[in-house]
Amino acid sequence: MKNFCAAQRVLMVAALLLMTGWSVVACAKHTQEKPMTSTSTTAHTHFSEPKSATVDAAKKYSATIETAKGTITVSLDARAAPLGVTNFLQLARGGFYDGLTFHRVEPGFVIQGGDPDGSGRGGPGYTLPAEIGLKHIQGALAWARLGDAGNPERRSSGSQFYVTLEATPFLDGEYSVFGHVTAGMDVAEKIRPGDKITHITVTEQ
Repeated sequence: MKNFCAAQRVLMVAALLLMTGWSVVACAKHTQEKPMTSTSTTAHTHFSEPKSATVDAAKKYSATIETAKGTITVSLDARAAPLGVTNFLQLARGGFYDGLTFHRVEPGFVIQGGDPDGSGRGGPGYTLPAEIGLKHIQGALAWARLGDAGNPERRSSGSQFYVTLEATPFLDGEYSVFGHVTAGMDVAEKIRPGDKITHITVTEQ
């Protein structure tokens, strides 16, 4: 079964190159869809794409994601993903995520949130340049995106992010990871569709 699942995941990555919608694979008891999104605009459009990074790579940035199930703490990698971290900080500090939901939950795979529409198709009205490099360890924090067929530059969603519930190396080289969970994985595993993000607080030192 392990080899079967690995083969299925390879096929899923290949299939993504031909699709702009969801790519689906059944592995064991889970249906795994790669984290993607559209770029439709919403009422949360008073934010703009950061054209340059405003974070300091020498500093340590972290965020606490307060949810209906508890708090998830993440470390943000300003060195590996300066634009992604800059964007996450501006949205969090501006209250963009307050009250939004985790619209997608795949047990043993990912939880995904940050869509103002709650449909998987919303965003702030812009996308982000790819910053692909960090690995999908357990608790990886990354941006969702459209598939390669409609998004050859692999630009990321401007707001939708996901957290991996276990290591997912078959996503490496495909998505822009910009941080990882340092505390609260047990909370992440309890998240269910529709659970709200109460507030995100960011700190730097």
